[in-house]
Amino acid sequence: MDIILMENVDGLGQIGDLVKVKPGYARNFLIPNKFAVEANTRNLKELEHQKRQLERKAQKMLQASEVLKTQIEKVACAFALRAGDDGKLFGSVTSMEIQSKLAEAGIEMDRKKIQLDEPIKALGDYEIAVKLPAGIVATVKVSVTALD
Repeated sequence: MDIILMENVDGLGQIGDLVKVKPGYARNFLIPNKFAVEANTRNLKELEHQKRQLERKAQKMLQASEVLKTQIEKVACAFALRAGDDGKLFGSVTSMEIQSKLAEAGIEMDRKKIQLDEPIKALGDYEIAVKLPAGIVATVKVSVTALD
């Protein structure tokens, strides 16, 4: 019996897969638990329609992420902070502060998307990765200088 999976099923397949299973397995387990639907012409057409819609949505998200990436990479975040003689900061630069600098430049970003493993605690120039939707990664330039 051919079925279309509506949920990920271990050992069988992923959502949207068209698989062949024994009729009893489909009738008694997969279909009643809403893990799958029968692969008739109506359900197949509906599946193709949903796939096209998801593909269009993914394409729009990819384009929006590319635009956002170019905007982020144009911005340079500069911080002037108090530092000791050895170049260590009194305090640190966190993802929240980088987020506020991006917001000043007109880019609204969730601070959890800024990939800063630990706060910046030394003077210098850094390139910080920012995760965007559709798997795109932008880099923002951060420079930390000593306050005179």
